[in-house]
Amino acid sequence: MGIVNIEDDLHDQLRKASAVSCRSINAQAAFWIKIGMLCEMNPTQSFNEIVAQELRTAGIVPQPVKVASA
Repeated sequence: MGIVNIEDDLHDQLRKASAVSCRSINAQAAFWIKIGMLCEMNPTQSFNEIVAQELRTAGIVPQPVKVASA
């Protein structure tokens, strides 16, 4: 494992995003790096398509949405 130097502004954005995503700062950075790499390798796919593909690869099966009756 190594240390990556990033600008203070990017680190601040990383810290804020990690709080929203309920991830550690390191986990958020790893997520951004992985998704960014996948986006570069698959330029015709959208972010949502890439995330859905990764979820399927992890064995997550989407469940139907249940609508509450009023």
